[in-house]
Amino acid sequence: MSRELFVGLMSGTSFDGVDAVLVDFGGPAPAVLSSAHHPFPADLRAELLALNSAGVNELERAAACGNELARRYAAAAGDALAQISIAAREVRAIGCHGQTVRHRPDAGYTLQLGNAALLAELAGVRVVADFRSRDVAAGGQGAPLAPAFHAAVFGDRGEDRAVLNLGGIANLTHLPAAGPVTGFDCGPGNCLLDLWAQSKLGKPFDREGAWAAGARFDATLLAHLLAEPFFLRPPPKSTGRDLFNESWLRSHLPGQPDPQQVQATLLELTVQSISDAMRRWCPGTRRVIACGGGVRNRRLMARLGEQLAPLPVESSERHGIDASLVEATAFAWLARRTLQEAPGNLPAVTGARGERVLGAIYAP
Repeated sequence: MSRELFVGLMSGTSFDGVDAVLVDFGGPAPAVLSSAHHPFPADLRAELLALNSAGVNELERAAACGNELARRYAAAAGDALAQISIAAREVRAIGCHGQTVRHRPDAGYTLQLGNAALLAELAGVRVVADFRSRDVAAGGQGAPLAPAFHAAVFGDRGEDRAVLNLGGIANLTHLPAAGPVTGFDCGPGNCLLDLWAQSKLGKPFDREGAWAAGARFDATLLAHLLAEPFFLRPPPKSTGRDLFNESWLRSHLPGQPDPQQVQATLLELTVQSISDAMRRWCPGTRRVIACGGGVRNRRLMARLGEQLAPLPVESSERHGIDASLVEATAFAWLARRTLQEAPGNLPAVTGARGERVLGAIYAP
């Protein structure tokens, strides 16, 4: 079969950097041929975090960040191509999610930075970007968008499954053997864990959850956190750092909390909110396929395994795609859908009025 090459780019709510994948859709299943990860420097990460809230001169600062992100996206895409000596002219398109800094579907907008026009200029490849806005315009949440991809690559007509993405925000896709696919954000994944580790350890994250594993969670604090109304809202629903941020966390903390116990409690918050969502809205599930950066958190995965038992919780690597590359691969797939003029959203997931072709196309 002839190759059909697309690049997918993803930088998520963890603000750790950009993942680039080169994917071949010419065979029976997507094949990731190469990948590259470019971490964000501390100053860019701090500025992106700051832009999640209103601030001085934020329009100019956001535009400058969009340009810087475009340069980093182009470099990451170039590295993925260079690894196996693929020329830009051989790639049909780059699917670029962009960096979310505001997500307010309730107010009719979602904002991802990235300057797709500059990316197309630098990469010399057609770029498909701004995937979420079309769904929001149709009354949807604009997120999550990966469930359509999950259904295409992880669905099984003989088994009810769920795909759990452990990014900055955790989201679930329910893939029943028969019936409609559903999906939704269920709450914080890594975002609060990383925020607290950065604040108290001076590190971007708690490696393998070792710090959290060294303390017992605070049951009273956990109950207070789980009282957040978002957790009880039925799907379709989506969230982000607009809700689960430092201000939200500190508003729930007692006066002088033990920092390590807070970390353990935040890990348990992620676990409990996911397991509660599974019980409420993913009935009949027989297997959980996990992806995203949280799969590398050994303590988090262990607690999820205990909480969801007897369901097997396994990495997407067992199903053909590296856990850290699933979302980037999804946006390569969504770019392909756009060029095919095929819908990329699932109204049962986002709440949109119907299927829509997603994304804006920027020619090189």
